[in-house]
Amino acid sequence: MLQFIVRRLIVALLVAATVMVLAFILTRLSGDLATSIAGPGATAGDIVAIRKAYGLDRPVIVQFFDWVGRALTGDLGDSYFFKTRVASLIGERMPVTLTLGMTGLTIALLVSLPLGILAAVREGTGFDRAVQLVTVIGQAMPSFWLGLILMIVFGLQLGWLPTSGVDTWDGYIMPGVVLAFSSIPALTRLTRAGMIQAMASDYIRTARAKGLSRASILLKHALRNAAIPIVAIAAVQLGFMLGGSIVIEQVFALHGVGFLAWESIQKNDFPVVQSVVMVLAVIYVALTMVADLMNAVLDPRLRAG
Repeated sequence: MLQFIVRRLIVALLVAATVMVLAFILTRLSGDLATSIAGPGATAGDIVAIRKAYGLDRPVIVQFFDWVGRALTGDLGDSYFFKTRVASLIGERMPVTLTLGMTGLTIALLVSLPLGILAAVREGTGFDRAVQLVTVIGQAMPSFWLGLILMIVFGLQLGWLPTSGVDTWDGYIMPGVVLAFSSIPALTRLTRAGMIQAMASDYIRTARAKGLSRASILLKHALRNAAIPIVAIAAVQLGFMLGGSIVIEQVFALHGVGFLAWESIQKNDFPVVQSVVMVLAVIYVALTMVADLMNAVLDPRLRAG
């Protein structure tokens, strides 16, 4: 088990390092940072002074390792636009994004697991085909469009839920549903496929021969083995939700990390942009590693892989 953890940790560190390099390079390729900071009315002398003040006159490789060194100690630099520490900005906005992501994942699991199990039990029936049709529609539906529809119906016409902000807990319901809707198709199909494969296994036939109840066979035996890929994809989907929340946070005016990234892109606030990308990537890598460890616990055969 220790070797398995070490191997996964090495891979996670390599992925995180790659993301840091890409985040830094892409922000530099987007234009001259000094010119963006100075603004359209700046003179050549102003741009030179800003480039020197922010250390942008140094070689790119020196700037990169300086940023990495500070990032490893928790110092992500200062925001050009907000005039405050980037780490503080992200720390203030992260609870909104994490709560939104966990809400979306919880809704997705509560919907997709029962649908997948029932579709597998009733394989080939009208219910099974209906579930597959819904997953195809859900996969193709744009999240911003669904968000606007929910706002019009449940926010404006019915008045059941707030259309923006998270001043109260129900502010997370509509954006959580929108995030969940993008993950429900994958989780439902995976649950259905895993349950169908499990139900055709020899150990399930043995359990039936022993006279175990249908609920015990489905939930205790079949679902346990079908849950192995579901755990992995659920962690991946949570990472997607956190990283892709920028659209949902804009639609519902939620001031999370995604909204912060959008604001920073609009203002050319590159220290914030590259730090948000790095933080979300590290969270995504950590979630993937946790999923691998959970899968290894559920299936000891994976430890040798």
